[in-house]
Parts: sequence; C-alpha cells; structure tokens
Amino acid sequence: MNFLTTFSIAAENTSATHQAFPQNYPAQRQLDAKQKHYQQAQEKARQQAFTEHREVRVTTTGESLQAFPTESPCFIILRLYLTEFSPEKSSIDTLTAAELRTPFDWALRAVYAPKDFTLPHCLGGQGISEIIKRVQNAIIEKGFVTTRVLAQPQDLRQGRLVLTLVPGKVRHILLRDHSDILKAHKGTVWFALPLGQGDLLNIRDIEQGLENLKRPPHVEANIQIVPAEDTQALPGESDLQIDFKQAFPYRLALSLDDSGSKATGRLQAGVTVSIENLLSLNDIFYGSYTQSISRGSDTPGHHGSRSTSLYYAIPWKEWLFSFSSTQNRYHQTVFGAFTNYEYAGRSETTTFNLSRVLYRNNVRKTTLNVGIWHRESANFIDDAEIEIQHRRMAGWTAGLAHREYLGSATLDINFNYKQGTGAYHSLPAPEEQFGEGSSRPTIMTASLSFRQPFMIGQQSFQFNTSWQAQWNKTPLILQDMFSIGGRYTVRGFDGELTLTGERGWVWRNELGWNIANKGHELYLALDGGHVSGNYTKELLGQNMLGGAMGLRGHLWGITYDYFVGIPLHKPEGFKTSHVTTGFNVSYQF
Repeated sequence: MNFLTTFSIAAENTSATHQAFPQNYPAQRQLDAKQKHYQQAQEKARQQAFTEHREVRVTTTGESLQAFPTESPCFIILRLYLTEFSPEKSSIDTLTAAELRTPFDWALRAVYAPKDFTLPHCLGGQGISEIIKRVQNAIIEKGFVTTRVLAQPQDLRQGRLVLTLVPGKVRHILLRDHSDILKAHKGTVWFALPLGQGDLLNIRDIEQGLENLKRPPHVEANIQIVPAEDTQALPGESDLQIDFKQAFPYRLALSLDDSGSKATGRLQAGVTVSIENLLSLNDIFYGSYTQSISRGSDTPGHHGSRSTSLYYAIPWKEWLFSFSSTQNRYHQTVFGAFTNYEYAGRSETTTFNLSRVLYRNNVRKTTLNVGIWHRESANFIDDAEIEIQHRRMAGWTAGLAHREYLGSATLDINFNYKQGTGAYHSLPAPEEQFGEGSSRPTIMTASLSFRQPFMIGQQSFQFNTSWQAQWNKTPLILQDMFSIGGRYTVRGFDGELTLTGERGWVWRNELGWNIANKGHELYLALDGGHVSGNYTKELLGQNMLGGAMGLRGHLWGITYDYFVGIPLHKPEGFKTSHVTTGFNVSYQF
C-alpha cells in the first residue's frame, strides 16, 4: 500500500467521536473547512460592499382627527356607503346598495376606529367632514396618496350617506435622463416600477420602483407625482416624472487585508471590476480576483491561495434574481518524517436566488427568498487527486427576511432553511458510513440585528447588535458546521484556530462614534459565541468571548478599517494571540 492510499484511508476513516479538535484531527481537513468558511465570509462582505441596498421610505400622514360635534340641524344617518366616481353614473340617490361597492370599502372601518361614532347618528356638515377625513386618512395610510374622497350632492333624508371615491391612477410615466452617458430607457423603468399606465397609484409601489432604480450604487434617481399634462386626463390621474442620473458605470477596486490564514497566506490582495446597469435594467455585475501574498510570519514552506468570484443581480418589480459563483484554490507544503509533499484543495460554489417582496408599508417590509445551490470540492497530494475526498453536493434554500422600523431604530429578522438533495449527480459524503456527515444536510439558520443611531450633543453615535445561530437536523460534514473565532464571528481572536460544532450561535455588539461627523468612526466591539453538538464533545471548550477597538472610514477615496482585539474568555489550552490586529483597505475608481 503506497503513501497516497495510506493517507486517504487515514483521512477518511477516523471517527469524529475520537477527535479532539484541533489537536488530533488532520490539519488538512481543518484547512478545507477554514477555507470554505473564509470564502463565505469574504463573499458576503464583498456583496455588501458592491451591492449596498438603499432603502426608500416615504412617510404618509393624514389630517388630525376631531371628536364628532353635536350639530343642529342634522340628518339621521343609518348607513354609510362608498362609491367610485364615474361620469356615467346617474344620481347618487338612485344607486342601489349593490351598486355602492368599491375595492376601498375597508376604509369605512376607520370611521368607527376611535369608538366615538355609531350608527344611527345625526350628522351635520362638520360631522360629514370628519367622516370624509377619517376615510381619507385610512386610504392614505395604505399608500393611495392621490386617491380622494368627497361628498357629492345627495338627499340625506333617505338615511344614508354616500361618499364618492375618486381613484388616483397613473396617466403617463415620464423619464428624464441626466446621465452623461445615456443609460435609461423604457425597459429601465418597466423593470423597476411595479405599476404602469392606468394602474392605481400607490406610494409603496413608487418606493419599490425607486429602490430598484437606485440599486446600482452610483445611480441617483427621484420620482415625483405631478399633475397630468394630458388635456384628456380623467379626474384623479397623475403623471410620474422620473429623474435619472447614472455616474460612470464602470468601477475598478483594489483591496488589501490580512484576513487570510498563515497556512495559505495571511495577506490577501484583490481586484474587483464592477459594471452598473450592464443591460440598462438596474442590474449589477462584478467579478473579483483575490490572491495571497507571502510574508515572513506565515507558515514555513511553499503555500498560497487564490479565489475568483462572479456576481450578477437584476430586479424586476417586486422580484430580485441573483447569481453568484465562487472558485477557491489553495496549497501548502506538508513536512513529513521522510518526505515533504504539497497538499492542495479547490472548491466551487454556485447559487441562484430569487426573492420577492411580500408586503411593505412605511414601517416594515417582508421578503421571501428561495434558491438553489451547488458545491464541489477536491483535494490533491502532489497533483494526484485524493478521490475519496471528492465532494459534490447540491440542494435548495428557502427563507424569510423581515425589516421593522422602530422610530429611528432598525430591526432585521431572518430565517433560512437549507436542504441538500441528490441533484447535479451529488456524491455521498465519506462520513456517511460512520453517521458523521451527509451530502444531503438539513440546516436551519436565523439572525437578528438591531441598529440604533443617537446623538450626544452634536456628536453622532450608533449602537449595533446582531445574533446569528445555526441548527441541524442531520449529521454535518466539517464544511457545513458552525465555526466561531475571528474577525467575522468573535473578534479578538486571530482565527488560526476556531471552535466548531453542528450547532451554535454568535452575538456581536458594537458602539460607534462618528468623530466630529467627518466620516471616521471609532468603534468598540464585544462579541461572544457558543457551539454545541456531537462534534463538540471532545473540544477544549464550547464558549469564547472577545473584544476589539477599531477605526474605520473614508479618506481621499480610500476605505479603511483597522482594529486591535483581545480574547476575554477562551477554553483552557486554546491557542490564539494575546493581542490580535487586523486591517482592510480598499480604493475604488
């Protein structure tokens, strides 16, 4: 039996129940998982940087309400009705109850909401005005800001009050492009706006459309509701005037950070090319390449890593489609008792996601996400593949994302379900024969984040807290487990060693001060984490706590972040630096 065969058997047949991570588990297998977790964190940070989502919120307020007055003369009203305005309709007094129906009948409930009004009621002019005001406020609150309610002449002696609703609709959509390079066209608007000519005008649809137009980071857009210019416009119709300006759509970004591993190169240099409005449909594309740079403090021997990623996203009304593909390669020299060999790995992850806004108003938004994923990896010794370590997995995901605005604070709640399947010729995981992993994992994740800006005197501060957790319903391979320790999870640790388990959570807290409101933020961080599950039985511990202090901001087109952290609590015997420093710097032009 040759060395390669011996290594393969030893690497694949070691039972996880006898492993004390990280001492007795093969370092190469740990490196596989670490590279995968690092790749995920880097790609998430990259997407946040190049696809920053700008929320649009329009506050709608109605008129203040008054108590119903006692009036004389007045008319006894037994029933309230709402009818839609139409020039062809006959006198209101001749309309039957069946004809007095509109899609806005729900707004009549607002009349009774303050509980100071019941039928029958004797109404005069002021009371009728108060009813109109309450119905109008309810309609505006739902976003129909150009829909109007009025009272037409009618005989109140019949015992009924009929209010007339003039629906606010879109007459024309006008586009004014102020870009130096003309990019916007009818397709740009059609893909962005959930409403079109003749539709009921709702401010929530305008918010959604404006968010889509402004999805490319360097687009400025505005939508105004203006009186319809068409002489044939009907009552209630308005025009939407869109002002659009696209800055130069091509961007090149250079970056340097020390977020890598000593085993494959801690310094990471990257270049990213992004194109905004590639198809002039509010879409975003970027491609990036990252490579390690060797330095003296890295692990001895020949080593390195490199990764490439592609991302594309295009919105369509309430929908958003996105695609991402990431390839990662690394290698390192392993020193043996009699010979040295090169251990290498490569992996590729591809995802397709589709999301839809299910509901939104001026204080909350709920989004449904579904997607499919595919992941494949392989490992090599001196260019010979270790076939038993070849992995191919695929599956689907589904989740909900909810955002709530609580005054000046923002609360985000997310839940995601991930299921592996046998699609794309998935391969069984070698660990399955020991019940220690699966190529068809069932994983649930949840996250909660809260952000509260506040002022002390003239100084701006911000408090952020976030919690993220993972649960499993099947055994997991190491790459699917939850890992803590490092700048992306629990700050204060160098990330060379981590705590890993099937389940776990991490809680990150941060207090930032925007120094003199100049765009430079001094921040303090306190993070904690916990892992659990069968894999953690022989770990050195399951909890860690760390703190950090840093400075980040923008200067002369450069985005920077530098921090110093220390571990505050760690398992006894867990090796990490007493003081950890880190930086990230990028320049975009």
